[in-house]
Amino acid sequence: MLIPKRLKKGDTIGVIAPASPPNLDHVNKAIPFFEQKGLNVKIGPNVSRTYGHLAGTDEERLKDLHDFFQDKDIDGIICAGGGYGTARIADYIDYDLIRNNPKIFWGYSDITFLHTAIRQQTGLTTFHGPMLGSDIGKDTFDDQSRAMFDQLFSPQTLNYDESFSPLHSISEGDASGEIVGGNLSLLVTSIGTSFEIDTKGKLLLIEDIGEEPYRIDSFLNQLRQAGKFEDATGVIVGDFSESDPKKEASLSLDEVLHFYFNNLKKPVLSGFKIGHCLPHFAIPLGTKGTLSTSNKSLIIEPGVH
Repeated sequence: MLIPKRLKKGDTIGVIAPASPPNLDHVNKAIPFFEQKGLNVKIGPNVSRTYGHLAGTDEERLKDLHDFFQDKDIDGIICAGGGYGTARIADYIDYDLIRNNPKIFWGYSDITFLHTAIRQQTGLTTFHGPMLGSDIGKDTFDDQSRAMFDQLFSPQTLNYDESFSPLHSISEGDASGEIVGGNLSLLVTSIGTSFEIDTKGKLLLIEDIGEEPYRIDSFLNQLRQAGKFEDATGVIVGDFSESDPKKEASLSLDEVLHFYFNNLKKPVLSGFKIGHCLPHFAIPLGTKGTLSTSNKSLIIEPGVH
């Protein structure tokens, strides 16, 4: 495990767009949030580029990623937004460069593919949390989500319990393990690639947006058949926003989750506000977590040193 160094006032964060074009108005409106925390902000030169549904060509998006990891004046990297595209550059990343220049890397949604690739290739702990264009720069960005960035300035043990949101036990138990995962559809696209999600002995986080129950059923079935639930020590079910079925004849999301997890014989806890939601509870991926259905809690070790 490779833990990045904490931020301090006067440090600089670099902003990159490794997936789809971000909302640039929201990106610009998000900058004062970091400045108020005493940070400088450097926007990647290719963030404003577009190439169809991508934020620039693969080469341009990859260059910003490499340049900011190599730049000694950049202390952390935060993604502007998600969408689609990070898997396209995963084969071409210089993972030795990242391993030799470890620093905070933060994002979610399509960034899930990079979280998995970077962690499994380098051991670096990364962060699943809200981004400039899709969250921070919006008027709806809330104080609870803002507070989650404090974990970057000092090592903090995070304790998620029902004071943050109601939690529901699908399968009983207590378990610990390195936390891995993120966006469910991105985890599925890793299957069969050299970046296939490894859940052996780990707590698996899943979340998604805009997927109907039949699609979530398909994703979960593929992970089940690939042995990912059997390998995991437990499952953290995050937020599944905009998942209502559009057709009358449909299982509910709860019925789908119950089918896959009720008899898993390991802890599965749902209701976590982790994902495409507000408030958004940001967490490190790659550090140890302890999931307890008896206490209805998730305790997570610090992601910085």
